[in-house]
Amino acid sequence: MISLTQLEYVLAVDRFRNFSKAAKSCFITQPTLSMQLKKLEEDLGFPIFDRTKKPILPTEGGKAFIHQSRVVVDEWKRLSLLGSKGEGKELAGDLHIAVIPTLAPYWIPLFLEEFSKAYPKVNLHMDEMQTGQILKALETDEIDAALLVTPLGNKALHEDPIFYEPFYLWVRGDHELAEKTKIGEGDLDGSQIWLLNEGHCFRNQMIQICSLTKRKTILKNVVFESGNLETLKRLVERSGGYTLIPHLALPAKLPNDIEVKSFRKPVPSREVSIVYRRLQWKTPLIQAFRDVIARSVPPELRGLKKADLEVVGIEA
Repeated sequence: MISLTQLEYVLAVDRFRNFSKAAKSCFITQPTLSMQLKKLEEDLGFPIFDRTKKPILPTEGGKAFIHQSRVVVDEWKRLSLLGSKGEGKELAGDLHIAVIPTLAPYWIPLFLEEFSKAYPKVNLHMDEMQTGQILKALETDEIDAALLVTPLGNKALHEDPIFYEPFYLWVRGDHELAEKTKIGEGDLDGSQIWLLNEGHCFRNQMIQICSLTKRKTILKNVVFESGNLETLKRLVERSGGYTLIPHLALPAKLPNDIEVKSFRKPVPSREVSIVYRRLQWKTPLIQAFRDVIARSVPPELRGLKKADLEVVGIEA
């Protein structure tokens, strides 16, 4: 008979693709884990993992078994969570959330304290990750949900949009674009733009908004791409050129000689969502988290009409 413990061992090996690390995460010895998996494979009549590969990979039959194992374990955990809640009991447990770097410094401070006070028995763990890392972490259950830009087009994931965030041009006063009242996407030829580096979905959106037919750097002998929007803003201040920033990155007071230009309608914007696997046993915790972060969205963003916006995808 297959046990729930064996299924959890299978999921651990699939997550780490390494028997030693999987055993450590399950608080057992590697021989014990190997023995349990071997017994399970004998009962099933086929190998779940190809041990000749490095890292270890699931077999074709193993992939289907792992998928169904995740469904069974998730449903069992969901039942356990419902039983532990009981009537009148507070939500409790661990909740792991990832957030993309272009959201983290501007949005997390708006809701973190409120969530901590509202749900003192929920242990919230938050990490900054790029979109590609987040998708892998969701697939392997390293995280429970994520705050990122959608749509993703992944049918295994549930996307719950929280708000739409318009983009602005951050430009130094001596640049020709600073003379314009509003910016049209046709005004941006990609010359003298400071970009985020590879892996950031906002970089892909920048590239879609700005035609890069004239990839001309500001400093003739320097090519620099940053992982941080604040770095790009400082570069514009000191060296000229321009970059794009989302609404939450707007400072309360602009630095000297910097201008922020709005786009003409439909305004290029991004859709910000909470995303999690459709089969997710921590849905009550995620929903509580979602309610708090939705309340933290600034009023000016809550009132935006999607009809006035152009939601820019994240595929370059």
